[in-house]
Amino acid sequence: MIESATILGAGSWGTALAALMAERGMRVQFWGRDAELMNEMNVTRRNDRYLDSVTLPETVTITSELSALEPSDLLIFVVPSRGIHDIARQAAAAGLGKHGPRVLSCTKGIELNSGLRMSEILAESFPQCAVAALSGPNHAEEIARKQATAAVVASTDHDLAREVQDCFRLPWFRCYTSDDLIGVEWAGAMKNPYAIAAGIAEGLQLGDNAIAALVTRALAEMVRLGTAKGGRTETFYGLSGVGDLVATCYSTHSRNHRLGLALGHGQTLAEYTSATSMVAEGVPNTQSLYQCAQEAGVRTPLLDAVYSILYQGKPPHHALRELLGREPRAEFD
Repeated sequence: MIESATILGAGSWGTALAALMAERGMRVQFWGRDAELMNEMNVTRRNDRYLDSVTLPETVTITSELSALEPSDLLIFVVPSRGIHDIARQAAAAGLGKHGPRVLSCTKGIELNSGLRMSEILAESFPQCAVAALSGPNHAEEIARKQATAAVVASTDHDLAREVQDCFRLPWFRCYTSDDLIGVEWAGAMKNPYAIAAGIAEGLQLGDNAIAALVTRALAEMVRLGTAKGGRTETFYGLSGVGDLVATCYSTHSRNHRLGLALGHGQTLAEYTSATSMVAEGVPNTQSLYQCAQEAGVRTPLLDAVYSILYQGKPPHHALRELLGREPRAEFD
């Protein structure tokens, strides 16, 4: 039974999870690397930088010192994908895994060059721990307001999946389990570049027909690449796949959609990123997923188009025009 949790990562998602798990009655420790932010939160009990719509109860321990964290039943990683390797190593060196707790990844991404999923990175630092991943259409802003939400927790360890599922059992939060850890993680990572594409299409005022077609073809690419990497087809039609894809492609809460919208309106990636402290995971995800698709020989024209916009400087309207001008083919080819 999981009675205590340590959350590593003080962004909007980590803050929402801290509030959720405290409401569930768990003992919660909340860590972030920014000492100034964590000290401010200790006073105000609010994260005004990333999620100002929730107040954390006094029962949540807030700190920027890994050495101050006590052993807990569950380690939850909610840090950006580019930083998870470093934070995992630091956490392990601080002894957070020496009592063999369970480890949960709430980060969506695939590591560049290595092609590792987030759970694989965590397993390297915590070889003695069972690892799971939480995914689904879960915007922190709506969770903070206790709006109805569903998610899926995946692990090859059935007991761990059930234990983590119980942590998220609330009147407004429903959690399912899956043993397809590979598929759930690939689905969660892959939807991000397509949300950028959907935002670009909206920014270019291409219309609802175009965006619906884009999202549909995005799902086809997710299935092709995700199953090539070992995921099961049905997983991509579940919460971590089509569920998260729809939410991310259409929601105003989506950082990736907002980035795409800005690009469609004529902003450059550098201009957009310099004006926000939020991390749009679709930017590093696009690079790592593009690399994986090329290595696996999987056809991903939409992903390729997003990559050309972000990393090769291609104007968005040119990239989308090339997509429409490709040779015709059968829908399910």
